[in-house]
Amino acid sequence: MPVTVSAPLSSSAGTAAARGYLRGKSRQHAEPGVPSLWYGLALAVAVGACAMLLGRWFPIVGGPVFGIVLGMAIRNIVGVGPVFRPGLQFASKQVLQWSIIALGFGLSIQQVAKTGMESLSVTLVTIVVAFGAAYFLGKWLKIPSRLKVLIGVGTAICGGSAIAAVAPIIKPDDHETAFAITTIFIFNIIAVLLFPLMGHWLAMSDMGFGMWAGTAINDTSSVVAAGYSYSQAAGDYATIVKLTRATLIIPICLGLVAIEAWRNKQQRGGRFSLARIFPWFILWFLVASAIRSSGLVPAVLDLPLQWLAQFLIVLALSAIGLSSDLRRMLTAGVRPVLLGLGVWVAVCASSLAVQHLMGNW
Repeated sequence: MPVTVSAPLSSSAGTAAARGYLRGKSRQHAEPGVPSLWYGLALAVAVGACAMLLGRWFPIVGGPVFGIVLGMAIRNIVGVGPVFRPGLQFASKQVLQWSIIALGFGLSIQQVAKTGMESLSVTLVTIVVAFGAAYFLGKWLKIPSRLKVLIGVGTAICGGSAIAAVAPIIKPDDHETAFAITTIFIFNIIAVLLFPLMGHWLAMSDMGFGMWAGTAINDTSSVVAAGYSYSQAAGDYATIVKLTRATLIIPICLGLVAIEAWRNKQQRGGRFSLARIFPWFILWFLVASAIRSSGLVPAVLDLPLQWLAQFLIVLALSAIGLSSDLRRMLTAGVRPVLLGLGVWVAVCASSLAVQHLMGNW
């Protein structure tokens, strides 16, 4: 349901440029040092178009995976200049959310509700496993407590979005946040490449793979990439499961606020905003789904809307790949990576185990 560390770029200039452009103001003219976000968007569109074409030629890989891989290859072999960063930041965040909303026009609200309820038990188990593994494995590896929480919540809920939501509450050091974000992102990329192959090897159904991807992959963008690389049906199912899972960041944050207040013997009410952490694009996804269910969308628009959603997904994932600095990822250190690996494996295994017990393979 939200995103994410999908791109380990944090450009305040890019965010400012995006907001300024959407308000109809030319930041480039007002502040000559701030590049237009059209440069990054144009680059992401070009890479995304190539990825879509390759995805049609090699459907077993799919456009979303090609988008990330091509983007990462360009970023780390050729290089991507600072002029592209505002547009890439905008595409990897805002465009990804638009793509999720567009997906809602292809799904009925009844299907969304049914899938959300079907996945809730698996989701709750994987969240408990994630926090338990983070606590015990982190204690064994002697990981600082706040870093354990960041990696645990990032793996359990929604990657970088969850880390960003809880950071103001538990107040980690900057390097701890960077370690957690980089660690989570490493396993997002591995999951996108590995999950579809494992799903075919295990002969999983579309629903089974969608449930696995939606409950075991950290970030929304990576869930979408892996799901639609497997099949259209698996992608639809995985997206709904992931959005249901992402809403659980709200009770997690409220629980952390209570714990921090108890620890410090004082409330931090002014430092916590429910409106700030709520993934609003999920609400608009539901609105789009309700509009589809009402019959207001003509049937002739089904295929164009489906194509638009897929292209926006590939565009956003291409921007994420173009923003992914492998050298920066390697600076995270060994112990946080081992913790992230252990928690991620535990979540993946628990999701498969619960599905096997429930007969949803």
